[in-house]
Amino acid sequence: MNTSLLTEKDIEVRIWEVQSNGMTAGKAMYTHEGPALTCDWSKYWDLRTQNPIGTVQLPERCYTMDVNHPLMVVGTADRHLVVIDLNNPTVPFKSYLSPLKFQTRTVSCFPSKDGFAIGSIEGRVAIQYIQDSAKSNEFSFKCHRDTSNNVFAVNCISHHPLFGTFSTAGSDGNIMFWDKEARQKLKSFPCVNTPITSTCFNRDGRIFAYSVGYDWSKGYAHSNQNDKRTIYLHSVKEDDVKPRKRR
Repeated sequence: MNTSLLTEKDIEVRIWEVQSNGMTAGKAMYTHEGPALTCDWSKYWDLRTQNPIGTVQLPERCYTMDVNHPLMVVGTADRHLVVIDLNNPTVPFKSYLSPLKFQTRTVSCFPSKDGFAIGSIEGRVAIQYIQDSAKSNEFSFKCHRDTSNNVFAVNCISHHPLFGTFSTAGSDGNIMFWDKEARQKLKSFPCVNTPITSTCFNRDGRIFAYSVGYDWSKGYAHSNQNDKRTIYLHSVKEDDVKPRKRR
């Protein structure tokens, strides 16, 4: 079954089944105690029931999370990171503070399931590994900054499912592809001059989808109801995402 989940700025999460003809059918609606900021996990739900089957107690409000079974990573307020092994889903495997100094905006698990990337509002990305034996491979780097030293949030990070390279997209309207092993940038997209709010590679990595619209990074005063909210599909060339030889 192909399933689509949607949350808006209320306390409800709506679930649809995507049928083979492309049509959708409503399947369920769940209610949280407060606004739902992301459609991944903070409670565990069985779509056949109306009640959660498990709950994880987080140290702070959940801002972002990602899952690549059995790895789940949650980023909360006050820079907390919670790593969960879904083989034991209600007990955090590790909890620690982000190595980045400012608020976490996004996390993305590696396809190899041995680590994850973190993006923050300070225009930085950190590469983290689960096992202590790989900690020497961790690093962070600056991105999504302009020549005037203006700093923009890293709104989303998406990993290519085959090559393990990844994209970053920010409030500056820029998208970039990166190779963490070679520690270098692979490609920059032309700036769209509007924040990128979400990104994703499809299952085989041949299509890269991204959405454009206001991300509230400058507050209510800069919100314009007439601004277009648009989803784009980009055909991915292998040379743009294939890893490079390390320098």
